[in-house]
Amino acid sequence: MKKLQILVMAAIVAIAFASCKKEDKKTAEISSPQFQAGQTITNDTLKGSVKGTMQSGKTYYFYDQVTINAGDTLVMQSGVKLLSLSPNAQLIVKGSFVSLGTKDNPNWITGVDAYNNPSKYKIFSPQDPNSDPGLKPSGMLWGGIQCDKTTTLLDIKFTHLDFAGGTASASNPPSGYTSGSLLFVIFFQNPDGFLIFEDNWVFGTSSDVIRANGGKVHIMRNNVEKLSYNDGDCFNVKNSSIGDMAFNLIAGTAKGGTKASNKGTYGSVQTQINMYNNTYISGGYRSVDPDRGANINYEQGAKGYAFNNIFVNCKTGLRILENPLADTANCRYGYNLSYGDSLRTVNNFYPPTHIARPSSHDIPNPSTFYPGFPGSYTLGQIYNAPALVGQNNPKFVNYPLPITGVVSLYNFIGNYNFHLASGSPAIGTGYTGFTPINATAAVTNEYLKATVTPPSIDLGAFPTNGNGNQH
Repeated sequence: MKKLQILVMAAIVAIAFASCKKEDKKTAEISSPQFQAGQTITNDTLKGSVKGTMQSGKTYYFYDQVTINAGDTLVMQSGVKLLSLSPNAQLIVKGSFVSLGTKDNPNWITGVDAYNNPSKYKIFSPQDPNSDPGLKPSGMLWGGIQCDKTTTLLDIKFTHLDFAGGTASASNPPSGYTSGSLLFVIFFQNPDGFLIFEDNWVFGTSSDVIRANGGKVHIMRNNVEKLSYNDGDCFNVKNSSIGDMAFNLIAGTAKGGTKASNKGTYGSVQTQINMYNNTYISGGYRSVDPDRGANINYEQGAKGYAFNNIFVNCKTGLRILENPLADTANCRYGYNLSYGDSLRTVNNFYPPTHIARPSSHDIPNPSTFYPGFPGSYTLGQIYNAPALVGQNNPKFVNYPLPITGVVSLYNFIGNYNFHLASGSPAIGTGYTGFTPINATAAVTNEYLKATVTPPSIDLGAFPTNGNGNQH
């Protein structure tokens, strides 16, 4: 049955892009060939129902809901800017949406003023969340990418998605929302659809960056900063979601960083997500729920692997939920590094209120703060480890550790450099004895397919071989 489903989806993808062709070099603004679907869009303002190709290097505008109908495709070639003229601007995807920025020619979807005056919106210094323009729903400049249950493919690469979210309108809320609810940057809800999200930048949201109620997902090598005022996880998937979240740099989440739950009945597949080689910075401090804030989170029947991650000054470490119970028999984790500049932080590397079991391969080794570990360790054991404060510095190339101010306000990436400097304890201490799930393998088109990075022996998003996060 699974093989049949994959073949069917491969056929759907092939049909969806049967009319696609390489752009005539005479009309391209850069020399490399460009992917195209349908006709070139000549109007500079999108409205109503749209399909076709937004041409490389061009600037387009939108001000209200723009719909890509089932069976239709909208493509952004590299170097395209799609700028909102109103917070009401949204992409409603019922068919397929593709944004193919490149490292040298990224795409942008944001507000027109934020693009033209970035320093007015993007503040790279500790800020009071109550006045920070990147965190309030009322400050969002467009309504995100809202996918319907018919969405076949959402494929976003090297794209800046800044200040997306807000609240669902009373008159015309997107599918899956109720009036007034917070909008996700991306909402995906087709368990048989493909979600490829790689090498992107996200700044400022009102809630989750990605919420997936099912889907075959690939989320790799993205940078996310200043996420939500008080009620947002970063990458948050539910029942029938399967895939990988890896080599992401996630700074300043309101709640969790990467989260998997089998909650809901969106399909017939158990949620399975691998979360590896991510770097989490100062996350979890603005949650309205005091029990939230773990930057890796498995809940309610979800399973997967969580290896080679770095946690720095996060509210809590790995969270395996006991009620409703995660699929603990099929959760594997370890080889993670935790660092904290306060006693409260280090005492929650393993939150005692939940059921994550310490791994002898973690940094720091649990035997240094759990007396008698592993022989006399008991699940949920409370510990007190003042000697860990400021220890096991991951030695980023440029980031102020130890932090002498309020760690929760260092919720941004800015111009800091999270590559590993020589002598870092994160170099060479990882685990590579597993393979990515590669759930989007059926997407084989050379432009559209995912680039899957396998686990690295170095911890975090920026391994020293240069094969991880490309920002």
